[in-house]
Amino acid sequence: MQKFAEYIEKIEINSLWNGHKHIVWKLQPSVNVLSGKNGEGKSTIINRLVQHLLSIPPSGEIRIDALPQGALFGVKVDFCPKDATTIRYDVIRSIDRQLVQSERLTTLAEGAVSTELDWQLYQLQRRYLDYQVNVGNRMIQLLTSGDPSAREQAAAAAEMKTKFQDLVDELFSETGKRIDRQSNELRFCQYGEYISPYVLSSGEKQMLIILLTVLTEDLKPYVLLMDEPEVSLHFDWQKRLIDMIRQLNPHAQIVLTTHSPAVIMDGWADCVTEVSEISQ
Repeated sequence: MQKFAEYIEKIEINSLWNGHKHIVWKLQPSVNVLSGKNGEGKSTIINRLVQHLLSIPPSGEIRIDALPQGALFGVKVDFCPKDATTIRYDVIRSIDRQLVQSERLTTLAEGAVSTELDWQLYQLQRRYLDYQVNVGNRMIQLLTSGDPSAREQAAAAAEMKTKFQDLVDELFSETGKRIDRQSNELRFCQYGEYISPYVLSSGEKQMLIILLTVLTEDLKPYVLLMDEPEVSLHFDWQKRLIDMIRQLNPHAQIVLTTHSPAVIMDGWADCVTEVSEISQ
């Protein structure tokens, strides 16, 4: 039976580059920011961790860290609790490259899916719909349970969706965009016209992807992996990024790399680890 981890306690990589750089990184349950010079290995560490997590079977029946050291990508991960067999996680990519056109892509969202950020948004639309159904079902169960406090509990179940919508409306307010709250799918209203998320700027798409990913994890403990998420984000958005993620899911363990001082400016400096500090 699956037992999900609450967070990652430690990452160990026995050979980051062909026999060089042994990495031991002890993580905090909440926020972890990896910093370092260009080429020092920040992105490589995140990518090796992602490869390792992808190798864990969905059933969670095989303990990867019980295999011989170095058997899979040279990575060993310690979970909390120790007997967890798998973990929930999301990986957010920040580079907005053009996708190779194919017949399948031209049929997605009426041909609007043309970049990697568009593709991530397209996939998140389904998650957003599923999330709303799950929240709605919970509210119905609470309201029909006969519990006198059911209405308050039902309101709390929908609170995070409203918080997400309020955050996005505030962030996009300078350009007159706001979420259409009457639509089950994610779309926006701008100066009286409805627009799809695929016509947003790269920075707006990037922020929307991050916040929507966090929302749809539905307050579950999980790991959010981001490699330089500040790319394309306005300076003020960079400063607020970690705090907004924590608002939508205080149970998320954030693991990110960055070059931007703005990301840690609002109280997260103690969460920074230099690559040189975890390298042997």
